[in-house]
Amino acid sequence: MTAVEQRFREFKMPDVGEGLTEAEILKWFVAPGDTVTDGQVVCEVETAKAAVELPIPFDGVVHELRFDEGTTVDVGTPIISVDTDPGAGEAAPQAAPAAGEAVAEAPAAAPESEEKEGRQANLVGYGAAPASTKRRPRKPLPSAQRSALTPSAAAPAPQAPAPAPAPARPEAAPELNGSGRPARPLAKPPVRKLAKDLGIDLETVTPSGADGIITREDVHAAAEAVQAARETPVAAPATAAQGRERRVPVKGVRKATAQAMVNSAFTAPHVTEFVTVDVTRTMKLVSELKQDPELAGLRVNPLLLVAKALLVAIRRNPDINATWDEGNQEIVYKDYVNLGIAAATPRGLIVPNIKDADAKTLPELASALGELVGTAREGRTSPAEMSGGTITITNVGVFGIDAGTPIINPGESAILAFGAVKLQPWVHKGEVKPRQVTTLALSFDHRLVDGELGSKVLADVAAVLERPKRLITWA
Repeated sequence: MTAVEQRFREFKMPDVGEGLTEAEILKWFVAPGDTVTDGQVVCEVETAKAAVELPIPFDGVVHELRFDEGTTVDVGTPIISVDTDPGAGEAAPQAAPAAGEAVAEAPAAAPESEEKEGRQANLVGYGAAPASTKRRPRKPLPSAQRSALTPSAAAPAPQAPAPAPAPARPEAAPELNGSGRPARPLAKPPVRKLAKDLGIDLETVTPSGADGIITREDVHAAAEAVQAARETPVAAPATAAQGRERRVPVKGVRKATAQAMVNSAFTAPHVTEFVTVDVTRTMKLVSELKQDPELAGLRVNPLLLVAKALLVAIRRNPDINATWDEGNQEIVYKDYVNLGIAAATPRGLIVPNIKDADAKTLPELASALGELVGTAREGRTSPAEMSGGTITITNVGVFGIDAGTPIINPGESAILAFGAVKLQPWVHKGEVKPRQVTTLALSFDHRLVDGELGSKVLADVAAVLERPKRLITWA
């Protein structure tokens, strides 16, 4: 490693979750020229699970921010360059080529040849390969001279095989199609991935990079052209939908949630059961608990008692707290309950969970529930807080919804939907009276939870909410 390489250090996008492959840069907290210290937060990124602040692991002065806010970056890609010895002089490292741009000094060769020479292995995201500084003295001849080379003239290049007499170009040159362009479009791996994600055929993209290499800007331009063509109305009045539609990219938490729900819905055979229950006594208990000094300052609401009722039902029917291991063809029964609470946030639906909820007292559960909801609303939920859940509650009642068929959170076996509590006519002690009533819906994975087990769990939750004294007698 050269002295310059030791002086200018790069901070790479870390894997802040469990096997995540990319993250979006939401906000930079530093700019070129700012001094940073070990452990200082330099940016906020959004992964498929949460928004996370990234601290830098060394001291120095910010030399370059490699990406703008709003850019999605692969894990392992350098995102910021720091001068760790700013007093050493004005020397600076060679700037990495911008995303999708070619290195001008690199010899023109087909992508297949580049991969064989190890160039692809040296690229991480959009940075330049470390070995590129050693290859800079090799300057390619102008294209006119390259095409006129004879076998004897090309001989001094030790790495190039002697060309056959017939071809006018070296064997490493890309094969051309009828239009004079390479038969296989030239583009770096990140650019190819971008094109694939956007649904763009590289054959249709006009390259602007050196030696006919397609850049990220070329792909974006092609995507914008396709999008514009799609949005152009055909024989429609001038006052069509122009200016009355909004398009928002699906990414981050919302993208991950959508994919997880699709996978769950089409992998686990869902069965949903419903029960309507009189919760008048539970609502009265909630009012009393709000006045209890032991719960002063804590979040006390009907959801707290629904959570406690579900934990009691799990204790009575522990086999509901399990997961299906497809790879090993096993059912994994869990002797702990990490209770997930579905939370709607500006970034989309997330499901953080309360670790070991079954071991908590009611005040401890109330404290954990309040902290979970507050953290989610502020967008500070960490990936760890959303991992390892075993069963989930979704409170659709806060939106005035009576019931629904919730989709099981991936890796779990069941989810309980808690509907709105409404005053309704109800037969109580032989007379029709106004009572506070709600509907519960339990969706479960029918691979490991049969109808009997699912029904028992739902019936137990309803029984506790109807007569909350069972929280004591069944505990």
